[in-house]
Amino acid sequence: MNKREISKVLIANRGVPAVRIMHTCRDRKIPTTAVYSTPDRLAHHVFMADTAVHIGEAPPVESYLNMDKMIDAALRSKADAIHPGWGFLAENEKFAQKVVDAGLIWVGPSPKVIRLMGDKIEAKELARKTHVPTIPGISDVTDISQIKKWMKSEKIIFPIMIKASAGGGGKGMVKVESEDRIEQAFAQARSEARKAFGDDTVMVEKYIESGRHIEVQIVGDEYGNVIHLFERECTLQRRNQKIIEEAPSPTVDDDLRQEICFTAVRLMREIGYTTAGTVEFIFDSSTRKFYFLEVNTRLQVEHGITELITGLDIVGIMLDVVTGKKLPFKQSDIRPNRWALEVRLNAEDPKTFSPSFGAITRLEIPHGPGVRIASGVYEGADIPPYYDSLFMLLMTAGADREDAVRTMDRALSRNLRVEGIKTLAPLLLSIIRHPAFIKGEFSTRFIEEHMDELISMFKEKTSEDEALKVARYVAEISALGPQKWM
Repeated sequence: MNKREISKVLIANRGVPAVRIMHTCRDRKIPTTAVYSTPDRLAHHVFMADTAVHIGEAPPVESYLNMDKMIDAALRSKADAIHPGWGFLAENEKFAQKVVDAGLIWVGPSPKVIRLMGDKIEAKELARKTHVPTIPGISDVTDISQIKKWMKSEKIIFPIMIKASAGGGGKGMVKVESEDRIEQAFAQARSEARKAFGDDTVMVEKYIESGRHIEVQIVGDEYGNVIHLFERECTLQRRNQKIIEEAPSPTVDDDLRQEICFTAVRLMREIGYTTAGTVEFIFDSSTRKFYFLEVNTRLQVEHGITELITGLDIVGIMLDVVTGKKLPFKQSDIRPNRWALEVRLNAEDPKTFSPSFGAITRLEIPHGPGVRIASGVYEGADIPPYYDSLFMLLMTAGADREDAVRTMDRALSRNLRVEGIKTLAPLLLSIIRHPAFIKGEFSTRFIEEHMDELISMFKEKTSEDEALKVARYVAEISALGPQKWM
């Protein structure tokens, strides 16, 4: 393979992913170009970059989803590589091809692999061919009679899941509990899929009732080397979107870990995967079996906890691979020696998950041993209503799971303060303090099953609490007079 050099990287993204990628580029003394929409002109990622290019107005189709503007911004700013981060154009094969056709370096897997894995139906068929276990289901469903016929012939019982064939992120996924709900759910899934991905093709699968979400981090180079960086547990979700992840998984033992990780490697080697990607599985706790879900052909939001337990820089690995370098390690070199936890701080009401937008009037970021922050904001920054609500990732690490959870408790309850917007912090704290979470006993339905209980555990602080604390302190000093320590 020809060795190439990167002189400047354009990050085709905003917020948390853009800032994360810029950190690695700074470490390597590679200049960066930020892109921004009009409401993001004062965003954190804009100030952090060496160059910033305005690419359009607020709607994503006019800015962060506009492929031609992205490539034009790279050429104008003399960037010779584009990293898409996660979300927006990260898994868009057409954009990846446009980048390559423009003579730029695409920091990700090949457009061919993105296309192959981007269609859930094709990906599932390929998984079957490589002897990777898949969930019982049917593809390319156009009529509810197909669903009923399949359920009868395969003796499938409710619930089932209707899901969009294209895309991911929990969009276009509808769980069906009974036969009288099939028609409405089918229409809903197709409508959501059409709006989110421009494709209303859907597939139907048996819903794994006591499922847990296990994913394997993979890195590969252009010389056929594919290595796993072990697994992550991503079971705790709301509306089919993850909010707490940990590595390794408390669900699997060493034998199952080896089986699931090498199954992922086998699949990714078969498709010729390069740079970083993730193979996602659903694990049935009742039968101790795992099934293929999908491949994410991009950098995952939760890659940071894998970095914490392995000591590797996954963004750095991606940059090395696309410049023709071999992976500098073998599978036997990867030996995790810590436990790590990540929570997603979204700008949302923790009781209803309704978006919460506006200016962050106060921001205190956790510090101390075992804490890592990936932030896309600063105090005074504005959270616009046009994009994903994630504004910060809070990660903690410890010698074992108990240690990592204890550090997360300290970070959320003692050291984090966000005012001006609502966040998921109270819910996240309630979850990590719940006895079932502490024991590692939960499924993808944990939040919906325990929501009322979790809300009852909220201990929300307000600025009035702080004012009362100060007033009490002043009153005590006034009553007792000067103290020796003063």
